[in-house]
Amino acid sequence: MEIRRVSFDHPDAVRLNKEVQAEYGRRYQSDGDATPLDPSMFEPPNGLYVIAYDGDGHAAATGGWRAQEAGEEGYSDGDAEIKRMFVVEALRGRGLARRVLAHLEADARATGRVRMVLETGDAQPEAIGLYVSSGYELCAKFGYYRFHESSRCFAKPLHP
Repeated sequence: MEIRRVSFDHPDAVRLNKEVQAEYGRRYQSDGDATPLDPSMFEPPNGLYVIAYDGDGHAAATGGWRAQEAGEEGYSDGDAEIKRMFVVEALRGRGLARRVLAHLEADARATGRVRMVLETGDAQPEAIGLYVSSGYELCAKFGYYRFHESSRCFAKPLHP
């Protein structure tokens, strides 16, 4: 498995984003995640977007983080927000999400971010299990879905 930095508008990222949006749509009976995202949000040093490729060069998993600061959406100064964590269905259960998550945490820590945060939903128990087992704890809601009942927000300090 090779984790590579790519742009959020890279063709593999666009394809995987369509897959994750379709999955969100199925799980939440919606059109997917409506959080406004732009490729520039994931450009270092204020973010990172990666794809994990399998041994045959196929895009297997994805994830990114973007810098956030205190404001009306409930973030805190120094936050790094995880977005678009996803593993293709055929490769789930092999630890790929955990590897991508560790990569994102290390990168955010190296850029001086102090806390990793994420928003998921109650229809994603696998994601919640991953984050809780990786040291994330429920926190005050933030972001685009902060007023939605099904939203679950988590945070983890990024100690140097």
